[in-house]
Amino acid sequence: MQESGEMYLETILILKNKQDTVRAIDIAEDMKFSKPSVSRALSILKEENYISVDEKGFIKLTRKGSLIAKKIYERHVVLSDMLIALGVDKKTALDDACRIEHVISDQSFAAIKKHIAEYRNKK
Repeated sequence: MQESGEMYLETILILKNKQDTVRAIDIAEDMKFSKPSVSRALSILKEENYISVDEKGFIKLTRKGSLIAKKIYERHVVLSDMLIALGVDKKTALDDACRIEHVISDQSFAAIKKHIAEYRNKK
């Protein structure tokens, strides 16, 4: 899956955690993308069974989409927290984590999580 698809799935997850329902307009506003761009991306995600859209236009993650969204969101949280703990200002840490979360390998991310857990246990 491409980075843009991961970003949409993560955004849907975050919005769903903040509000009861998610619609295309919510995604467009949150991501600051045009409605046609969001519509096109959502149709691709729907075709590939990452999301479902009901007759009222409410968007839900499928199991497949939810797994990816949760994985990306976890990476974002862990990486941004780590960067902030290292002294990076919050805005930069969030921006950098957003880029890193899409390219870091599972192996490297697991090593970072393990290191953080070990560090916290030593405190």
